[in-house]
Amino acid sequence: MKKILFLLLLSGIIFGCSKDKFNNTNPFLPNYSFSVDINKNLPSYSGLNFAGNAVKAYPANGPSRGVIIFNTGGTYNAWDGACPNQDLTTCSTLLISGSNASCPCGSENYNLFTGLSSGKQYPLKQYRVEVNGDIIRVYN
Repeated sequence: MKKILFLLLLSGIIFGCSKDKFNNTNPFLPNYSFSVDINKNLPSYSGLNFAGNAVKAYPANGPSRGVIIFNTGGTYNAWDGACPNQDLTTCSTLLISGSNASCPCGSENYNLFTGLSSGKQYPLKQYRVEVNGDIIRVYN
C-alpha cells in the first residue's frame, strides 16, 4: 500500500508540475515562432540598461508590429508590439510612452509592468525572456 501511495504521489509530481505553463493565446494576434538576441551594449538598445525604459525590436520572422522589451528594474518583460484587443490594421501598432503603451486608434492604455489595461479583455501578448549578461533573448 505504501508503494502504491508513493508511486501515485511521485507520478502526480512528475506529471502535475510543468516547467512551462506559458500561455499567450490571443485571437487577434498570430503566434510567431521566433528568437532574437538584444545586446544592451548597442546604442539602439542601451536604454534597456535603466529601469523603466522600453525599446522596440523587429525580429526576423517575429511579430509584424515588433516586440517591446521593458526593463522593470528587476527583470525584463517582452510584449507583442500590436494592440491585443483589435484586428491587425494600420493603426494597431502600440506607441510607447514611459512605462505605458497605447493604441493610437482607441483609448487602450497598457501598463508595461503588468501588460494589463483596465476593462480590456486581453492583456498585452507576452513573450519569453532570458538574460545572459548583456544579452536579452526574447523568444516564443
